[in-house]
This record gives sequence, C-alpha cells and structure tokens, in this order.
Amino acid sequence: MLTLFTNRFQAFQPPQGVPVRITLGGVRFKLPYSLTHSVRELAPRRAYLNAPEPEFTAAYRADLDQLGPERIAARLRQITQAEGDHRLVLLCFEDLAKPGLWCHRRVFAAWWKDVTGDEVRELSPVADSGFQQGTLL
Repeated sequence: MLTLFTNRFQAFQPPQGVPVRITLGGVRFKLPYSLTHSVRELAPRRAYLNAPEPEFTAAYRADLDQLGPERIAARLRQITQAEGDHRLVLLCFEDLAKPGLWCHRRVFAAWWKDVTGDEVRELSPVADSGFQQGTLL
C-alpha cells in the first residue's frame, strides 16, 4: 500500500508519515525531525525551474510521463518498505497559504491522480486555489 501526501518542510510533523525530500537542493535550515529520504527523480529540472507556471507544468508533467507511474511507485515503495509505513509526505519549500504561490509538489499530485486515480492531499493550508487541505484526523 502507498499513501501519498504533500507538505512543506517547515510544516511537516512526524505523525503525518515519512518525510521525503523532492527538491533539487537540500534543506539549509535546521529541521525538528529527521529527513533521511530523497527522491530526486521528482524534483523539477533546472532547465525549466524558473519558467512561468504553464510552461513549467507542461515540462514537469512531460518528465513525469517519461518516468512513468510504475517506476515512481517502485521507488516510493522502497521507502515504505524500509520505514514500515505506507504514508509518505513529499516535501518542498513553497508556502501555498500565500496567495498566488504554486509549486511542483501540487503539479505532481495532480499528475499522480490523473495517471493512477489516487489522490495526493496537501497537509498544509492552501490559499484559495482549488486544492483542498488534507487532514489525518
């Protein structure tokens, strides 16, 4: 079983699941939890990192399509098996509670739902953007 969530590094809480970094760069500030897993394959490439949202989304989704859901799921299942927890929280930096902000973790979530049918809920507050905040309670 594989249950995916998204969040930002600063808002993650260990009871939410296993934290997984999906960014190009590492965290440069102290975290109050251990971050031992990273899936660089889910980080956007530098070639389009600063592109406007429509171009970024198209390029990132093309990269995800090339990887394919089976390969991504296999990589994520390695982490669930190592940790003994099916709940993975994919982390990046953006604070989606700020109006107008977007990030690749939600682009991934939308793509994942499109290709697998499985929802990936955001665990942090999100500005009015159509995404729903998830809860574990």
